[in-house]
Amino acid sequence: MSDHKGTVLAAMSGGVDSSVAAALLVERGFRVIGVTLLFRPCDDDASVNWCCGVGAAEQAGAVAGRLGIPHYTLDCAEEFERDVLRPAWTEYERGRTPSPCVHCNRAVKFGFLMRFADKVGAEFVASGHYARVVDRDAEDGPRLMRGLDANKDQSYFLFSLEGQQLRRVLFPLGGLSKPEVRELARQHGFRNAERKESQDACFSYPEGGFAEGLRVRFSGRLVEGSFVDDAGSRRGPHKGIHRYTVGQRKGLGIAFGTRAYVTDIEAATGDIQVSADPQRLASKGLVAEDLSWLGTRAPQKDESLSCRVQIRYRHRAVPATLSVEDDGRAVVLFEQPQDAVAPGQAVVFYREDEVLGGGWIASSLSAACAAE
Repeated sequence: MSDHKGTVLAAMSGGVDSSVAAALLVERGFRVIGVTLLFRPCDDDASVNWCCGVGAAEQAGAVAGRLGIPHYTLDCAEEFERDVLRPAWTEYERGRTPSPCVHCNRAVKFGFLMRFADKVGAEFVASGHYARVVDRDAEDGPRLMRGLDANKDQSYFLFSLEGQQLRRVLFPLGGLSKPEVRELARQHGFRNAERKESQDACFSYPEGGFAEGLRVRFSGRLVEGSFVDDAGSRRGPHKGIHRYTVGQRKGLGIAFGTRAYVTDIEAATGDIQVSADPQRLASKGLVAEDLSWLGTRAPQKDESLSCRVQIRYRHRAVPATLSVEDDGRAVVLFEQPQDAVAPGQAVVFYREDEVLGGGWIASSLSAACAAE
């Protein structure tokens, strides 16, 4: 009879994090099957730089060979385009700023992988994310926690995972720091031990970055218009609303004579509001839609929930109060105003290090709205 702890499907991107995660699982007695997801269609434009570009599968395969585990590549290009890239472009076209990594984690990295895990009889799916799952078998569902390395914590991108997914997810790096992970990679003799951090975007395009790459890919509509200042004066044309986000200061493509910030994007007219006053970026709160809650952590109707709120990946979560309206949306009021609340971005609710849930920013609240 086998004495291993179970079979786990380990997502392996070829990077140091997923490589060390697989190694730790082997050391802990799991039967590990390495899998590399291929997001790029075989006939894709070679000018596009993908995160799963040439060599990723080969690097992951080399690590798997060193660990003595089987390794497979899975083509998920169709699912990736349908569930991640197209929705991201739809958001850009609406003048919003998407969080594609959240959709990718739920629908592809864990949704697609778990379906494959069922086919091969694997009880668990693992990744190199810096996050933790505790109370896995609790009656009210497992708890998703921040990774212990505050600089690498990725729980923000995982808030929309469902309880049944969390019960089967393993995050071997959740209790480690990045320097510790690199040292483990050196000890195992992995060639990727010093590899630089991967880019955040799924792929990049030589002209205009991720958003422009999506527009070209889907032959999207170019919504042009003008920059409009606080006085209502038109200051010149822009290159399409998809290239800008609330809070952006650099790369506006036009000289204003002073530092200027994007404060609002109006998809209907194509106008982009800019201001030299950074205070115009401040919001007292936000409205969030399409909420997801973990376990029984959802607040009841007419209940005010005190929590900490994170409005983008590199944002330090801040104290706030939250209430759920009749239409299912949440109104979030910050204790102190926050800058650059961007519609389309994920907003995640925490109690200390525990993820309570999250949603998608529908709009920010001005000081006047928040006081009503």
